[in-house]
Amino acid sequence: MIRTYHYGDTEQLSPHFRALEFQCKCAQRHDFKLDDELVPLLEKLFTVLACSKIVVSSGYRCVAHDKSKSVGGSGTGQHTIGKAADICCYDKNGNPISSKLVCCAAQDIGFNGVARINDTYTHVDTRDGKWFGDETKGSSYSIPSGDFYEYFGIGKEEKPMFKGIDVSFYQSQIDWKTLDVDFAIIKCGQRDFTDPKFEQHYAAAHDAGIPIGAYWYLDKTSLTEDAALKEADEFVKRLEGKQFEYPVFLDLEESKQFDLGKAAVSAMIRAFLRRVESAGYWVGLYMSKSHLETYVEDDIKSRYCVWLAQWDVSQPTYTGAYGLWQYKIGKAAGVKGDCDLDYCYVDYPTKIKSKGLNGYGKPFEKPPEPAADDGTPVEIVIDGQKYTGKLNKV
Repeated sequence: MIRTYHYGDTEQLSPHFRALEFQCKCAQRHDFKLDDELVPLLEKLFTVLACSKIVVSSGYRCVAHDKSKSVGGSGTGQHTIGKAADICCYDKNGNPISSKLVCCAAQDIGFNGVARINDTYTHVDTRDGKWFGDETKGSSYSIPSGDFYEYFGIGKEEKPMFKGIDVSFYQSQIDWKTLDVDFAIIKCGQRDFTDPKFEQHYAAAHDAGIPIGAYWYLDKTSLTEDAALKEADEFVKRLEGKQFEYPVFLDLEESKQFDLGKAAVSAMIRAFLRRVESAGYWVGLYMSKSHLETYVEDDIKSRYCVWLAQWDVSQPTYTGAYGLWQYKIGKAAGVKGDCDLDYCYVDYPTKIKSKGLNGYGKPFEKPPEPAADDGTPVEIVIDGQKYTGKLNKV
């Protein structure tokens, strides 16, 4: 049933919504309409997504407002009969939830009309028919599959928060402005050289507003902890002065390294990750499922972010924890040729920025070395032998 409410009506319609949230946003103080089915479905969405709040940016629209230049509607849409709302959903940390996830959830709970407006805003309505759209591609664009999970490439069993790619100099032509991804991980380098496209990819991604991480490929000649530490230092040099919203990863996949055995491989990984972490970065490990299970000790997998590589399966069979999943090589709009495709299950940008890591705050600083003349003179005797020196204050 469509009900009519007076302008400014503060009636509490449900635990999280009041009538006035849905009134027309035009300058006229007029009555507005609201479908009884809309708010209960919004409450279900609130629960399913574990929201802290849902902001209604547009509810009922009078015909004049709907047809106004700022809105650009037809004057006959679902908003004009009180059946629609444009919303932004926020998680428990107060961060906007990706519209892709909201679309999938809205589809599941029974909204007949759903459309992505942009990365964080979503249209939902209770129309009699069914329409699933993507307004980033046009106000009337219907998704071809008729299913948001398939359209966005999201598995129903385990729903990733973000969709991304990882690239290196092999992806030499990328139109970052048209790239339809939530993040990108770019290769920084290996041994003592920088990936030829690192600086270009970094600058272009930031210019396009795409959050990024980076990875370092451990060269096949690095077979000791000392060698891993040297490469870690090279990695840090190239990261300095830049900002990364996603972790920075060690990529280890050479057979000569795995021939050393689990203990030696794990020792190299620890050395590398600890050195980069101490420089103020959120670090992680990229590796295939089989290598993770065979050559990496448990303390590393539980301590650091894992970026799992397991291709062409509907869901990973790796039983450990992982934050990202590289699920196949394929096509991404905006990239010439193939690239690696990834899912992410953690809101790393929020976590990294809140901790001031990856260039978003004060980096880790080692305690200053004591001055040469610092300390208190002492003298001790051990087995009849006298020793003198200074104790330095720390």
